[in-house]
Amino acid sequence: MSLKKKLAAIASAAVVALALGACSSGGDATPTTSADGGGGAAVEGGLITIIVNDPANPYWKTEGDVAAATAEALGYTAVVGAHKADTNTENTLIDTAIANKSVAIILDPANADGSIAAVTKANDAGIPVFLVNAEINETGLAMAQLVSNNAQGAALGAAEWVKQIGDSGTYVELFGAPSDNNAQTRSNGYTTVIGQYPDLVQVGKEVADWDRTKGHDKMQSLLQANPDITGVISGNDEMALGAIAALKEAGKLEGVLVGGFDGSPDAVAAVISGEMAYTVLQPVAVFSQLAVEMADDYIKNGTVPDTEKLSIDCILITKDNAAKMTDPFVYTG
Repeated sequence: MSLKKKLAAIASAAVVALALGACSSGGDATPTTSADGGGGAAVEGGLITIIVNDPANPYWKTEGDVAAATAEALGYTAVVGAHKADTNTENTLIDTAIANKSVAIILDPANADGSIAAVTKANDAGIPVFLVNAEINETGLAMAQLVSNNAQGAALGAAEWVKQIGDSGTYVELFGAPSDNNAQTRSNGYTTVIGQYPDLVQVGKEVADWDRTKGHDKMQSLLQANPDITGVISGNDEMALGAIAALKEAGKLEGVLVGGFDGSPDAVAAVISGEMAYTVLQPVAVFSQLAVEMADDYIKNGTVPDTEKLSIDCILITKDNAAKMTDPFVYTG
């Protein structure tokens, strides 16, 4: 089966995985299980440990839910833990995965550099690691690194942003966590597109760490310094939604165009209502399932992925196609 057809099949299967409500996301240092048996010995195919960032964010919750449901459907026990961007917590979760004799680890790394040691530790214990969503700055350690095509997605979003705002105005940018390479990739993509329009002038840029509350607070500060902006472009939906809240509080949302990135349910709703201009869907449900299927193929057949790094294209979501988002982070068009 071609990769394109396989990804399409996975996108359809992800709807089923989400419907299963596979798991409750784990806490900081101790994973909780989505099946009976706690964090102990696995049954049937073995234990697959899934480590995400913070399930309070619907994007990362979907990441864990889909991966766990896929693992269980393939006959494994699945546990989901959360490091919340802290490498010490991530290291503890890796130690727990090793102690529990995990047969594979699905990891959304906490830090492009800081997570290298955790992946190395799992390798040294003989446990294959499949990275999702974010990369580490080292090749040859993870079995695979599966991510959204952030450069392509950023270009899509920025082109739509320019289309809607026009070729002149002042704007601000909300930047994600600097420890995550995705933040800079998206920002670079925005700059490449918007930079072609000299009368679109960036007057402010703030780091808001992918967080809605921080997006709100940083937007308040940006508004105080730049009360007449006409646009906001954001590295993810949570920061964009925080910005929208701050703009509404200030009575300035009308006339300010806000663009997001992720394709979260709240963002899709905001696109439909007209509060957000667009969002860019990251295929988190696709690569979360694919990572577990790759792990399963490696465990059962010794199959090593053809390439370590795989990026999957994003989809622009506007009012025109938002109705095709019938499940969280799943596009059915």
